[in-house]
Amino acid sequence: MKKIVLLLFLSLFLASCGSSSSARKYTYKKKPSSSKPANIKKLSSSNSGKVSGTRAFVLDNAENYLGTPYKYAGNTPAGFDCSGLVCKVFDEEKIQMPRRSSDQAKQGRSISISEARPGDLLFFATSGGAAVTHVGIVHDIKTNGEITFIHASTSKGVIISSLNEAYWNKAFLFARSVL
Repeated sequence: MKKIVLLLFLSLFLASCGSSSSARKYTYKKKPSSSKPANIKKLSSSNSGKVSGTRAFVLDNAENYLGTPYKYAGNTPAGFDCSGLVCKVFDEEKIQMPRRSSDQAKQGRSISISEARPGDLLFFATSGGAAVTHVGIVHDIKTNGEITFIHASTSKGVIISSLNEAYWNKAFLFARSVL
């Protein structure tokens, strides 16, 4: 009985921001380092001074939570899950977002990954299949085309990851802009 309870707890913990809605899967491919992606202006590895307005405020808000622990269903500085982080960061700019990542995936407008800009949202299927189960905020687009994003990781809390990482590349579904 204890093993079953432990297994159920671990399943819930690893499910993170699960939902039941399906989405079309897109593949993100790292651009060759010698070419600049189309439609993406050149950005340095740091966003300071490279984005402005609401996008800059959204990034500053998200960066303030780096290192915050993961907490299932969390949406406060005491702990966040992925969609809770997005809600909090956007709420600080008076932009209301739905609480679940699957509902957030319906907000704003669909954009191709080559159109993604800091502050846009990336959606993932972390449990296989095509259901949206995770969301992150685009942090930076490096000169080699690498896209980094801020999100709440179940194992490391709020961190910056890269779409070039095999796990995130495979799980990536699509991008949307709400800004």
